[in-house]
Amino acid sequence: MIFKVLYQELASEVPVRENTHSLYIEASNERDVRYKLKDRGINIEFIQTLEGEHLAYEEQSEDYILETV
Repeated sequence: MIFKVLYQELASEVPVRENTHSLYIEASNERDVRYKLKDRGINIEFIQTLEGEHLAYEEQSEDYILETV
């Protein structure tokens, strides 16, 4: 499955919408996503499953780069 992760660069940073970044990662479930990203020191705000038409829409974005972890 493909997941979209919304996060802040620093774990100590208060979430502010304008500073939120996103990345795309392939994993088996949400727990696996958190495990793969635990060493990055980021503040994960939200993890969203992408599938079907939603995934196709995100793939068209110029920001869509699937992370390999």
